[in-house]
Amino acid sequence: MAVLRRDTRGIVDAPELFARVRFRRHAPAGPLRPYVERYWLIDWDLTEPYASHVVPHPAVNVVFQRYETAAPPASRATDGFCEVSGIGLGLFTKKLEGRGRVSGIKFRPGGFRPFSPGATLASLTGRHVPLHEVFPAERGDDAHAVRAVLGPDDEDARVAALDAFLLGLGPHGRGPEPDPQAELAMALVERIRLDRTIRTVGGFARAQGLSVRALQRLFSAYVGVGPKWIILRYRIHEALEHAEASAAVDWARLAADLGYADQAHLVRDFTATVGVPPTAYAGGRTR
Repeated sequence: MAVLRRDTRGIVDAPELFARVRFRRHAPAGPLRPYVERYWLIDWDLTEPYASHVVPHPAVNVVFQRYETAAPPASRATDGFCEVSGIGLGLFTKKLEGRGRVSGIKFRPGGFRPFSPGATLASLTGRHVPLHEVFPAERGDDAHAVRAVLGPDDEDARVAALDAFLLGLGPHGRGPEPDPQAELAMALVERIRLDRTIRTVGGFARAQGLSVRALQRLFSAYVGVGPKWIILRYRIHEALEHAEASAAVDWARLAADLGYADQAHLVRDFTATVGVPPTAYAGGRTR
């Protein structure tokens, strides 16, 4: 079973989260890897509530969830449920308490559409939608998939159940349909993620031989957000990673490296997304 490295980009105060929950990442089956970045599994058993915070990636997630709280008079674990989570535009906060289990599928940006060709990804952005509202009812009993994914204590069995679930999706129940536009969208987002010299939508569109309008239409249909949003979000992820690593960040230099006009613009975007200025966040983390 392929276990991925512990990449914390986007997680606010990752060490605190990892100290309270069991958090693992796994690679999907080979045929799914062009579309799915990873599976993520979380289990917890807490004596007091804890709020986790994440600066979302530009990716759709399918999330299987089961919660059991310790609230009186008595609580019991539900069978669980599954939902499709579109790209979150702001900071995502989740309160964890009692016992619980979550198994998630993180698609590559642009990689979800081949599993549901009729979906326009922008319609999912900022929303958490029950699974049956996204996929046709004829694909089968979703409750069975929830039990298969969340039921086993064996980690390999849970990963295998996620593989089986995805390979049974698609318009004909045989996995994703090949889609050149999805492949293009995935490649373009990956280029933005890796290339810090990409700073404007117009310049990026011209370099790809596309008009700005064509690029925006592609991203709306296959990714769920526009290219400008993605450029800015990856900047914040990188700034957050620097703040996690050290309190002695040269923020003016980092702002220039990330393509900001000045430090003030970086501080503004970071504060609006994370909730505190980068210097305050970095200082608090080191203390």
